[in-house]
Amino acid sequence: MNADVQIQPPPAATPAWLMLRTLVVIAVISGLLVVVAYQTTLPMIADKQRILTERLVFQVLPGAATKRDFVVTDAGRLEPAAAGIDGDPVYAAYDPTGRLTGLAITGTGAGYAGPVRVMFAYDPDCRCITGSKVLTSNETPGFGDKLDTDPAFLENFKALDASLNAEGTALANAIVTVKHGAKTDPWQIDAITGATVSSRAMGRAANQAAQRAIPAIQRELANLLQPN
Repeated sequence: MNADVQIQPPPAATPAWLMLRTLVVIAVISGLLVVVAYQTTLPMIADKQRILTERLVFQVLPGAATKRDFVVTDAGRLEPAAAGIDGDPVYAAYDPTGRLTGLAITGTGAGYAGPVRVMFAYDPDCRCITGSKVLTSNETPGFGDKLDTDPAFLENFKALDASLNAEGTALANAIVTVKHGAKTDPWQIDAITGATVSSRAMGRAANQAAQRAIPAIQRELANLLQPN
């Protein structure tokens, strides 16, 4: 018995330009969604960063109630922080009466597992560093943690000398880390036994922060004494 065989015609091919147009539309919509999400979350991220920074500043400068934000520019000038002005951050902190309690400066030093970024408290009266707080670190747990917790090590930052030279252009003595038990001068940091590399990172961070920020701070000290 013969049967008629019906051959179905192949489906019409979708034109390449139509597929391309669809892909372009999808890409444009996706891009717009990313931009909208970024613009929506940016203020929230900035606000959270502001709160975190304020908390850290007040932690290294106990008694502070308000702060003013500055940057040290590449030209070595201390200017109020504003959009379009690049530089290293400096935070001037004030107590509830408006008295300057100190300044927070930041520096970075190469550690065992990468850079160690630290915030330091600076007292312009004693011209010394009076506190520290590690901001970011990849140092080995159990050793790098001691940079923030070891009582003997933290004693280094109670009155770490950061006096300037006669010209006021740099530290009179660079801040350095020495072998544990070998500290003889007030600008030296006594290393943690077993964590010498991490301790040296703190020394480099302190020296970088001080060399960069303190000359500018001292030049603008009269302005910094005013809370507004």
